[in-house]
Amino acid sequence: ISMSNSGGAWDNSKKYISAGGLGKEFVKGSEAHKNSVTGDTVGDPLKDTSGPALNIVMKLTAIISLVFGSAINDYSAPDGGPWWLQ
Repeated sequence: ISMSNSGGAWDNSKKYISAGGLGKEFVKGSEAHKNSVTGDTVGDPLKDTSGPALNIVMKLTAIISLVFGSAINDYSAPDGGPWWLQ
């Protein structure tokens, strides 16, 4: 999750600086903009690879919980927790 968030932040920082979000002295060609291009170069692969991977993990987790939900319910005590610990 950290890779996806930081990659998006680095990617958006270049857009913010290019739009003049830091002021007129930090537009394209400035040192801040050059640094943001480097951040964009690093951030793109981070968000482009970790984002889809996280999507698969979340879907897999949801499917596993649906498949094993009935088994967990069968082995749970009425007031919660496993029945063999009651």
